[in-house]
Order: sequence, then C-alpha cells, then structure tokens
Amino acid sequence: MPEILVTLYEVLKRTYPGFLDAVVITLQLTAVGVVLGCLLGLFFALLKLSKSKPLQWIANIYITVIRGTPLIVQITFLYFGIVEFVTLSNFWAGAIALGVHNGAYIAEIFRGAIQGIDKGQSEASSSLGMSKTQTMKRIVFPQALKRSIPPLGNQFIIALKDSSLVYVIGVAELFSIANREAAQSFQPFETYLVVGLYYLVLVMIFSFLLRLYENKLDVDKD
Repeated sequence: MPEILVTLYEVLKRTYPGFLDAVVITLQLTAVGVVLGCLLGLFFALLKLSKSKPLQWIANIYITVIRGTPLIVQITFLYFGIVEFVTLSNFWAGAIALGVHNGAYIAEIFRGAIQGIDKGQSEASSSLGMSKTQTMKRIVFPQALKRSIPPLGNQFIIALKDSSLVYVIGVAELFSIANREAAQSFQPFETYLVVGLYYLVLVMIFSFLLRLYENKLDVDKD
C-alpha cells in the first residue's frame, strides 16, 4: 500500500502542471456549454409551451434527438459539421456541442419549473391589467428561475463530467491530458486514478458552492 501511495504521489507531482492547465480548459468548456445550454434551453422551453403546434414539434424533435443519442456522437457529428462550413477551433466546436446537448435537458428543467407555477397567479395578474409578457417577466420567470436552481446546479456538475468526451476532437482538457500522460509513462492505472481525483475535487467544490447558494436563496421555500 505505501508503495502505491508513493507512486501516486510521483505521478501527481510530475503531471500537475499539465493537469492544472487542463482544469482551466475543462472549466471554460463547462461554463460555455452551460451558458449556451441555458439560452437554448429557455428558447426551446418557450417553444414547447407555446400554443403553436409546429413550434411544439420543433422543440420536441430537438429534445428527443439530443436526449436519445450519445453525447460523443453529437460532439463528433457537430464538430465535423461545423468545421466544414466555418473555421472554428476544436475548443469552440466542443463547447458548442456541449451547449446543444445541455440545452435539451435544461429546456425540460425550465419547462417543468414554468408549468409548476400556480396558474392562479397568472390569472390574478391578468385581472390587474398586466399583459402576458409582463406576467411572465415579473411573476412567472422569477419564481421559475428560483425553482430551477437545484436541477441547473446538477446539470452543471453533469456538464463538468461530460466535458471529458471532447477529447475525441483534440481539446486538451483533463481526460485528454490523462490519455497522453498514460501513453507516455506506461502508468495508466495511476494516471487515470489521479485524473479521477481532479474531477472528484471539482465536483465536490461546486456541489458545496451550489448548496451554499441554494441556502442563501432558500430555494426549497415557496
């Protein structure tokens, strides 16, 4: 056991400069993917909640296709599809792919949160002379956003782990660096254990921060 710990320490000491740079790229990928996913999610959530059948179909097709196909397939498909028409770095191609993927799940989060608001509040605001746009902006959206925070936080953590799949298009994030280090050092077990620890620490940090934010906003209270 001590020998294994010594080996892990040596691997960690040798690889931490490359892994720390990869952590930054991983966080950037995750942030861009979640922000883009929130924008797409809100857009398609509103389409799905609209009274127009064609708009509902568009939203349903997007959500069904994205949720029904593997993320790694979406990344490679979108990467080669995007770069065929637009000159784009593999980082931005991967971030866009992650955003498109997250958007399908976030759309359902927003849809559920909006539908969870008591319809009586909309009726009351209408009786006060507020338009539907004003009702959504001042009454529905603030409450729906508050209810969305816990699942959005979970989706952020999922997106953080999912970012490892962009290694297939050459982005130098954590898992990509781990693959390179494992091949060069012939120590795959130790290297992948170390990169797993990096992911675990990141997830624990963001889970803690998310819980603090939820407690601050009292998201469990109506």
